[in-house]
Amino acid sequence: MKTKQRLIYLPLGGANEIGMNMYLYGYGVPGAENFILVDVGVAFPDMNTSPGVDLIMPDISFIEENKDRLLGIFVTHAHEDHIGALGHLIANLNAPIFCRKFSAQIAFSKLDKVGNSGSDIRIVDTYPKKIKLGPFQISFAPISHSIPESSILVIDNPVGRIIHTGDFKIDKTPVLGDWFDQNLLMKINKKEVLAIVCDSTNVFSEGPGRSESSLVTDITNLIKSKKGAVVATTFASNVARLLTLAKSAQSAGRSVLVVGRAMQTMISAASSVGLLTDFPTTLSMEDALCLPRSNLFILATGSQGEGRAASAQLAREKFMDLVLQEGDTFLFSSKTIPGNELAVSKVVNNFMKRGIDVIDDQDGKYHVSGHANKPDLIYLHELFSPALIVPMHGEPRHLREHQKVAKAQRFNSVTVYNGSILEIRSNGSAQIVDEVPAGQVYYDGGKLIKAGDGIVKTRLQMATRGHLSVSILLEKNTIMDNGIWVKSKGLPRNKEDKFEVEGILEEALEMELLNVEGTDFYDDDLIESLIKRVCSRMCQKLIKKKPVITIFINRVK
Repeated sequence: MKTKQRLIYLPLGGANEIGMNMYLYGYGVPGAENFILVDVGVAFPDMNTSPGVDLIMPDISFIEENKDRLLGIFVTHAHEDHIGALGHLIANLNAPIFCRKFSAQIAFSKLDKVGNSGSDIRIVDTYPKKIKLGPFQISFAPISHSIPESSILVIDNPVGRIIHTGDFKIDKTPVLGDWFDQNLLMKINKKEVLAIVCDSTNVFSEGPGRSESSLVTDITNLIKSKKGAVVATTFASNVARLLTLAKSAQSAGRSVLVVGRAMQTMISAASSVGLLTDFPTTLSMEDALCLPRSNLFILATGSQGEGRAASAQLAREKFMDLVLQEGDTFLFSSKTIPGNELAVSKVVNNFMKRGIDVIDDQDGKYHVSGHANKPDLIYLHELFSPALIVPMHGEPRHLREHQKVAKAQRFNSVTVYNGSILEIRSNGSAQIVDEVPAGQVYYDGGKLIKAGDGIVKTRLQMATRGHLSVSILLEKNTIMDNGIWVKSKGLPRNKEDKFEVEGILEEALEMELLNVEGTDFYDDDLIESLIKRVCSRMCQKLIKKKPVITIFINRVK
């Protein structure tokens, strides 16, 4: 009897968090499906949960185990949470990469950094052009977002048409890039849509989204009203916003300086593919330093408070030779991503202490989102009228709220989290049929490490509990003179004598070790266990903490 083939959807990232987008679609006999992978994104670390980590990305163990059945990788757009893991994971994927021209520029750059020629990158045309891979036919349909050349993916397969929205907004008058083309989407909808897998990021925003072009007047008037230098920060990848800010400054009679590599890279990439043809001529740092402050406008990286970005350096003291002073103005033309509030607040307070005015976007005059708000999601649902709506790109609260919105419109909807395999049937019914491992991988110190390897956990323990190093020097069955050495880091002191805790521990260890008899003295595991027990007990008594303990047992032969 022939086994029935099936269509499955499997999120590996982005369906339990904002960012780290990675989604698999498969078709075939269960356990032998052919796959396409949509997006290879990263998330960014924070000191509370992932100290010292450079990037966070999805665990691709499942794909690696089945990479002979991976037909291709599709990048919806060039935001880091959709493309940022490409350079780090490409060696383990070994599949052609399909994207539009601007995204390809960013992809080439990421692969070049890891010594990859980018020969697997395929630059694609837009709908109705199709890429045929096994049972799939995929088209890139232009859609408005906060970065050029974002796309909805139209994924045709033997079960039915799937719309994977990627990130999108409804903007019919964008400053740069693709606009929301309702006529194009209606053409796509002439073939019945089975399911929409849809962005959920802004599902809690009740008002309709606003156009990028609505910002121009307010930003221009703000810059005109200031007498000192004006600095603005936004997401480096938001090329349309960079253009809005730069042209507004130009209209206000100011010259533009761009500081920060990420912004310079994005402007260069957009210019090289012909997307950015009218960006104002920018100043060199040398020329900027010679200008009157009333004529200077600065675009700076670091909208999320990143410590090494230009904005944070300017807030602390200076960036290169550029110093802000009292009477200057700093504008956040961006939204603070949840989790970055403390870092952004630190930048704001550092500016404030130096007499620099800071303007954020609490009143909505200087920033618009690149994601669809709740009314926009409702509109897109109705436009396609699918048999099934699957929320994606969000934390559990976003996905569940999106499901509620869809059900209120009387659409069938199901919430799927990372690692769950959803079978989608031709009548629009859907069922979670299996689970696969889906965790996180850290890019740390130039290496990929599993979140469960314990490295970051140990850092967190050291940060909260402190650290003890204990070195023991033994000869045969005795402790050598001055053979016990204890050193602490990150532990509180009780008295002015800074060696108090270490001295007490050294004495306690010596007393305990002198009681070890016979062959036990030669058992390193027993000695190590004793040392940990004594140090933990004494530290709890002295300072109410149980530090992380590293032990060195040295035996002289």
